[in-house]
Amino acid sequence: MSTSSSSTSSSKRDELFTVVWPGRPYPRGATWDGEGVNFAVFSENAVAVELCLFDAEGRHERQRILLRERTDDIWHCYLPEARPGLAYGYRVHGPYRPEEGHRFNPNKLLIDPYARDLVGELRWSDALYGYTIGHKKEDLSFDKRDSAAFMPKARVLETAFTWGEDRRPQVPWADMVIYELHVRGYTKTHPGVPGPLRGTYAGLACAPVIDHLQRLGVTTVELMPTHSFVDERHLYEKGLRNYWGYNTLAFFAPQMRYSASRKVKEFKTMVKTLHSAGIEVLLDVVYNHSCEGNHLGPTLSFRGLDNASYYKPSPEDRRYYADFTGCGNTLNLVHPRGLQLVMDSLRYWVEDMHVDGFRFDLAPALARARGKVEHLSSFFTAICQDPVLNQVKLIAEPWDLGQDGYQVGRFPAGWAEWNDRYRDGVRAYWKGDAGLIGEIASRVSGSSDLYEVAGKRPHASINFVTAHDGFTLDDLVSYNGKHNEANGEDNRDGNDNNLSWNCGVEGPCDDREVRALRARQKRNFLTTVLLSQGVPMLLAGDEYGHSQHGNNNAYCQDNEIGWIDWAPTPEREALLTFVRRLVRLRRSHPTFRRRGFFAGQVRQGTPIKDVLWLTPDGQEMRAEHWQDEQARCFGMYLSGAGIPDVGARGEPIQDDDFLVLVNAHHDDIGFAMPEIDGEPWSALLDTTCEDGQPAAGPLYRPGERYAVRGRSVVVLARDAVGLGWG
Repeated sequence: MSTSSSSTSSSKRDELFTVVWPGRPYPRGATWDGEGVNFAVFSENAVAVELCLFDAEGRHERQRILLRERTDDIWHCYLPEARPGLAYGYRVHGPYRPEEGHRFNPNKLLIDPYARDLVGELRWSDALYGYTIGHKKEDLSFDKRDSAAFMPKARVLETAFTWGEDRRPQVPWADMVIYELHVRGYTKTHPGVPGPLRGTYAGLACAPVIDHLQRLGVTTVELMPTHSFVDERHLYEKGLRNYWGYNTLAFFAPQMRYSASRKVKEFKTMVKTLHSAGIEVLLDVVYNHSCEGNHLGPTLSFRGLDNASYYKPSPEDRRYYADFTGCGNTLNLVHPRGLQLVMDSLRYWVEDMHVDGFRFDLAPALARARGKVEHLSSFFTAICQDPVLNQVKLIAEPWDLGQDGYQVGRFPAGWAEWNDRYRDGVRAYWKGDAGLIGEIASRVSGSSDLYEVAGKRPHASINFVTAHDGFTLDDLVSYNGKHNEANGEDNRDGNDNNLSWNCGVEGPCDDREVRALRARQKRNFLTTVLLSQGVPMLLAGDEYGHSQHGNNNAYCQDNEIGWIDWAPTPEREALLTFVRRLVRLRRSHPTFRRRGFFAGQVRQGTPIKDVLWLTPDGQEMRAEHWQDEQARCFGMYLSGAGIPDVGARGEPIQDDDFLVLVNAHHDDIGFAMPEIDGEPWSALLDTTCEDGQPAAGPLYRPGERYAVRGRSVVVLARDAVGLGWG
């Protein structure tokens, strides 16, 4: 095997580099050290590895270099004449025996798993598959076509960047307001973003966008996947794209379709700009599977580098994959090099890209060993002891599709979790379902039943009613069923159990009463989320009434369905004003963001319990009240003197007392003020008001009743002056 490919160049004159040094096995990937580039790639079962070098655009292969050095299954070399911008890939030789788990095919160009930058786009072709498409033996056949022309290429990155005085905001968990957004969809139609920057990292860093986030009160943005990903072939053939990005190709390289400049530093500039505004950046990361799919998928990277090491095989037949993700494969983090890849990637995004934490897609899949989720797995242990990663925010999507995959409330210390018990309970309650008083009380008070027994705090619960996966808030109150026809799957995809209610009419409606009810329901949902204990998460666009027209699975809708519609209307402006005030109320009062769970007992030095659950008669709820299947109205008294937390300097924290009245009945209910200290209450918030702010009214003394309208929330305080609502 020569160092030059006869198929791509006719003579040595076309070679880029004539000097090849042994190099080092670490760091992995292609590393520019100021003098040359070190290449290092793992393959345990390969018999030979070739480094393939391309022109700057990655279109023409110029040279192949046989990697003669192998250290602990790391193949490596050093090119002293190489510089940043060099495009490259790998071809790996070894056995092609799928029945034994090996799928080496040197005809397929492979992406370096540690590539920090990519050039070019994947173009679907049968040549991308290691086997011959249409062959009667399927993946047991062998395809000899060269895939290089259809593949993106890795590119050596110049990592220098002026971070200056960049500092992580380090927002305390209890103070966070998370905002889940899609980089492209968030700014694609934003009128304040210059046209060329819309849908990009640069667009997200524009002043009008930053101003909106700050005025909204967002502390933390959670970006949907920004690792390089590819569109699935079945979407490409339908004229659709993978919009959400849960189809990762490279765990170190940012997605270039979101870059106006096509440069990695644009992502860094975005992070730096958000940090300057006091906003944290979390990444939604997908380490549970790759874009190569099942045994009939393409050979793009891991499969051709070392299929048997990188993927979990089916216990019945190594030809197939263990699939706990629904995406065809599951990465093997039991293998030390698989685990190292993920850990190195996470550290890279923290140390080099300055992100503040991660949300892990289908997180239990990362901790599976011998088919089971192991809470003492190598993955959890590695993160727990890592001096970099155990200092950042870690959020789990605590379920996957395998046996015992539902792990809500069971993640280790240091982790927060998306709480779908909260989502479903709150949705069902405001939908009007019966028998939910106990469930809703547990969720809004921090879900102590899920987290306190493990020694966690309320911030372990990420509270949400909407996320990218499912209805937007506007659709949640406008549709009883999903409408995913645009996805091209005859509306079979997406969740059928949405716990939604259309308020009497399916879809768009001009009826004033229906529209008013929908607007009130949106305010009810938002008030519930933002005044619950735990960490609230808002879906970007919900504060502005964004609709996906009933599509609850817009993963392939890179168009007006998925993009946020920023066109102003009076209804949208009113909702935006309401949300801003509501976030301000939460952030102004530690009562709504306690660092510890309620005890339901009298605190030392206080005359009353830290929380009281009340009937509409103003009396403390008893067992029979909790068991009343028809009860849909309750009150929650929060004692500002019963907060056990202390300030940064150890000072005791005191706050105002609040009374939250919640009515999911369709009828109005006169709620009696409780006999607490004899002090009067004033109405601070009422979701029946368009802006949430009731007109100045009388003080309500113990025993007097406040008319809580059907399907509404009312918040009263001891004194409405200076409470941060206006």
